Amino acid sequence: MTSKPIPNPRKSGKYSKQAHADLPEQAIYEREIGREGFFGAASHLHHKHPPTGWKSWSGELRPRAYDLNKIQTDYINPWETNILFESEYCQVRYWRCTNTMQSLVRNADGDQLLFIHAGEGDLYCDYGHLEINTGDYVLIPRGTMWRINPKSPFEILMVEATDQIFQLPNKGILGEHAIFDPAVIETPEINENFLNQQNEDDWDIIVKKHNTLNTITYPFNPLDAIGWHGNLSVIKINWRDIRPITSHRLHLPPSAHCTFICPQIMVSTFVPRPIESDPGALKVPFYHSNDDYDEFIFYHYGEFISRDNIKPGMVSFHPSGFTHGPHPKAFKTGQSAKRKATDEVAVMLDLRKALQPTKDAIKVEDPDYINCWRE
Repeated sequence: MTSKPIPNPRKSGKYSKQAHADLPEQAIYEREIGREGFFGAASHLHHKHPPTGWKSWSGELRPRAYDLNKIQTDYINPWETNILFESEYCQVRYWRCTNTMQSLVRNADGDQLLFIHAGEGDLYCDYGHLEINTGDYVLIPRGTMWRINPKSPFEILMVEATDQIFQLPNKGILGEHAIFDPAVIETPEINENFLNQQNEDDWDIIVKKHNTLNTITYPFNPLDAIGWHGNLSVIKINWRDIRPITSHRLHLPPSAHCTFICPQIMVSTFVPRPIESDPGALKVPFYHSNDDYDEFIFYHYGEFISRDNIKPGMVSFHPSGFTHGPHPKAFKTGQSAKRKATDEVAVMLDLRKALQPTKDAIKVEDPDYINCWRE
């Protein structure tokens, strides 16, 4: 059986006519209590004080930030890169790669989503050759053989999903061409570059299965296809091809920016967009209690509207279970009429199963992050 929220919404006290706009006097702070990551039942409370105005914090639930720029180790094989965050259905790594891979790799545990934070080069895989560049998402289905050849050093956020294959979100009444037209998706080609790399030399495939590595050696390059057809392939899309859904009168929830989805993970992309122009609209991300998903954000480019002292290459991590939202400076700046647009690019993961930072992530954690909400 599927569940439904209790019908006939109620109201009490002083309240706005609708969410995220025209808040009542003496209550400039709105908090959304929601379920199912903005897709389920929700209520909106109006507060005198910021819901993040805590005085102190004791315990491990706290919001965290990590500076991945401090990870300087360069690996030629992605499986040697340390796991930074993990859950039952997800692993997150940050991979620096400057040299051409001398072997192929295959992930037999799950799909691999790469976000190219920096660098450019060539990807060779079962399906052919694909040029990859800064700002690209590259989705590699489970079991695909691949390798990369950097032309400039790569810095790559790697997200593994072990549950089911990543899909595009249902765009509903917006139509299939909303957010991005499927025509902008690129797939590898059996081209001259691909055919020229085929040879009769010995090649290793390093296969990851159950988080252990196996090496299979062939007396030829296994990337020896001469053609293919079907609807399963490596795909690529750049954030610059994403046209965000916006409303000039209402701040939309993060779910409006969904790029890829599977049962346990939602991947959203925040790209530059106009700020709401309606006089009564909230112009920053609203305070919210998302009690079903952990929130992980990787900051790629620009000035981030909801955070202070965050720069590209950093990560914020907000476990489910507490209210979070913009820090005080961002709240005041966002409400200013002077700011007309955002200038930020970030990748957000909403994760149904709890995500745990590993000891390698803790090494680059900013312990003072929890204090950024203090006035």
